[in-house]
Amino acid sequence: MNLTGVRFDLRDRHPAVVEAWGAHFAGVEQVRVQPGDIFQDEADALVSPANSFGFMDGGIDLAFSEQFGWDLQARVQERIRRDYHGELLVGQALIVPTLDAVWPHLICAPTMRVPADVSGTPNAFLAFRAALLAVQAHNASVGPPIRRVACPGLGTAIGRIAPDVCARQMRAAFDAVVLGHTPELPTLQDAKLWHVRLTRADL
Repeated sequence: MNLTGVRFDLRDRHPAVVEAWGAHFAGVEQVRVQPGDIFQDEADALVSPANSFGFMDGGIDLAFSEQFGWDLQARVQERIRRDYHGELLVGQALIVPTLDAVWPHLICAPTMRVPADVSGTPNAFLAFRAALLAVQAHNASVGPPIRRVACPGLGTAIGRIAPDVCARQMRAAFDAVVLGHTPELPTLQDAKLWHVRLTRADL
């Protein structure tokens, strides 16, 4: 099942992140860019820019734990142990129920293995791509589909990814998964150049 019927609310408290999203997602009808708190509006799923081991005691993940209860971290970590051999890699994502009526699903999409500076990496691209693919797989399964996703900046706080780089990478992931516009990379040099365009903050 494709994602054409899913709306994405990109929401962050930091003006620079919101401004960068606005520039990179201008004219994309499925995407709404907003300043503010991730909880200010209802959504079927919230994206957690987590770490690979499912610890949810810092950054926006702490807000998720406080909102949904600490048993959410335990359930996330149990899924990681059971289905991913103890570590959810950057570029993978899983969806867990929150047991909440307003925000029923959490999409865990690591932007880093452990809390660290990940500027200069494609981790925002990899995390958002993984989140989109997880929603796609969820909607292809039996059960109520996810129709509205709220997502904060990915890797822009502890990870120190520049807002424009984050937005550029998230747009590349959106284009690839939602719109089906994957880059044509006939040579390794083409792949390297595309990687540079995704990750460099001075472009």
